[in-house]
Amino acid sequence: MTDLDDLTSWNADWRDMRVAVLGLGVTGFAAADTLAELGAEVLVLADSAEDERRRLLEVIGARFAETSEDALAAFDPELVIASPGYHPDHPLLLWAAGRGIAVWGDIELAWRLRDKVLRADGTAADWILITGTNGKTTTTQLTATMLVAGGLRAAPCGNIGVPVLDAIRDPGGFDVLVVELSSYQLHWMHGLVSPLAATCLNLADDHFDWHGSAQAYRDAKARVYENTRVACVYNLADEATRTMVEEAEVLEGARAIGFGATIPGPSDVGIVEGILVDRAFLDDRHHAALELATMDDLRESGLDAPHSIQNVLAASALARAADVPPTAIRDAIRAFRVDSHRTERVAESRGVIWVDDSKATNAHAAHAALSAFDSVVWIAGGQLKDVDPAPLIARHAARLRAAILIGSEREVLRAAFARHAPGVLLIEVEEPETGGVMPAVVRAAASVAQPGDVVLLAPSAASFDQFTGYADRGQRFADAVREHLERGGAADDTDSPDLGPADPAAPAP
Repeated sequence: MTDLDDLTSWNADWRDMRVAVLGLGVTGFAAADTLAELGAEVLVLADSAEDERRRLLEVIGARFAETSEDALAAFDPELVIASPGYHPDHPLLLWAAGRGIAVWGDIELAWRLRDKVLRADGTAADWILITGTNGKTTTTQLTATMLVAGGLRAAPCGNIGVPVLDAIRDPGGFDVLVVELSSYQLHWMHGLVSPLAATCLNLADDHFDWHGSAQAYRDAKARVYENTRVACVYNLADEATRTMVEEAEVLEGARAIGFGATIPGPSDVGIVEGILVDRAFLDDRHHAALELATMDDLRESGLDAPHSIQNVLAASALARAADVPPTAIRDAIRAFRVDSHRTERVAESRGVIWVDDSKATNAHAAHAALSAFDSVVWIAGGQLKDVDPAPLIARHAARLRAAILIGSEREVLRAAFARHAPGVLLIEVEEPETGGVMPAVVRAAASVAQPGDVVLLAPSAASFDQFTGYADRGQRFADAVREHLERGGAADDTDSPDLGPADPAAPAP
């Protein structure tokens, strides 16, 4: 039996070790490919898999089996690698736990193997870890862009789409990996990873359906700070992140660095009279500050929404922890552009602005999007992930001209509006037999929007009940908006179909 404690290097003896990989998505395949390259005996178990990936498993020397306890037991694994989506109570994971078999995620495996490609000084790349309920991807991209502008070889990876296991095997090598982590990935981290710097951007209700409770979700997020060496970056406006840092077991010398859109104290990054400044990474931080960028720079890059400013400040703190000079941070901000489906302006017609924030898959992200506008026709709904929408609705009722409800849990939203915002016009849109839901949504929004309004797709819900993902949802919305406007439709278009209940005073079911 292999001693797993000895497996902390690419050059350790992984040969012939029996490893079961659960899942054959992007992460699962990367794990199987890596382990096969190391000479391990690999069995991948999944409910379904793309034909191309299954064929590639044969090429790399791994085997595939449909998910079953019998198949796993017959393989008799020494180690199980769980893809991020596998719930802790999945039968195969319970089977492994009952037999004392170790379960790792892809992040722990990648950390142990990070010395495959070394830097010029003979050391492995540093890691910067980023998590949070919202803003992870933009902050990860910003941080990597700042590092590159500072002359470092850096790459964004992890939950952002490029598996960490692929990044650590890149033959070109990197100085720093900027790793976006979901709460699922953090759940399977067991305290071995030791980042240069780390941040939890914010914490709000989300993914209770996976973690089982708010405390379990919080505890998973807090793992991002464990063993940090230089800087634990936290949100001055989010007490939960400060508490995480205070409770974290870090290495001696690690500092707590706050970020916020306010005048910063010593050891903070903030804003003074429209200038982003660093009072953390300079010797005379009690009496001086370093200019990083201006609010005009952020506006030019589309980063001036309140939640985007927070992302920029967090990324700046992480980059400064890696010794990136202030001028490089300014240049990176000026060159940066936000990804699609993140408060993205789709069109403007007759005084109405159409905005796609399909990435707002939870209440915290939807709150950030709604807060950016004064008068909104809000498109909401989908899979709520066991999170109560009532606080969000109550908080923003005054800014809503109407709400267009979509998705499988419309009745939950309807009830919340009846209790907390009975004066808001509701229009429910059901999935038509042909054509998809978004053309009907756009017609409904156009029928009620007035000049000065923003029609905002910020669903506060996952999308898989009606779409293949948030990107598909956002693209279909943008396509429907453009098609509607090309046909001559606008905010005063009243040619909308029968869209279902629209009684704002309807009693809760």
